[in-house]
Amino acid sequence: MIKKTLATLLALFAAAAFAAVDVNDASVADLDSIKGIGPGTSAKIVEQRKSAKFKDWDDLVQRVSGIGDKRAAKLSAEGLTVGGAPFKASDKKTVTAKATKPVAAADKAPDAVPAKK
Repeated sequence: MIKKTLATLLALFAAAAFAAVDVNDASVADLDSIKGIGPGTSAKIVEQRKSAKFKDWDDLVQRVSGIGDKRAAKLSAEGLTVGGAPFKASDKKTVTAKATKPVAAADKAPDAVPAKK
């Protein structure tokens, strides 16, 4: 009986340790507990949050210097959320990042005929 109770308590503590930290409700200590957020970043987040809560991840990335899409993805993986939502890469980034097919010289000038020797 004691083993089951102890196991249940340990499971509850483990679940609480991995609980998400919402950027709009977290204290400075809560923000500092996220791997990748130090005192400087947590101070920036709290300062920006004074004017208005963050609407979404894009809002956080725009308003807090030092946080871009790459870092936002890492912070989200560590348990940070904005409005309870994890980070998702925006579609506009994937559209601009797609590579275009290089155009061969023959495709540029189809009427051009190679010179004969």
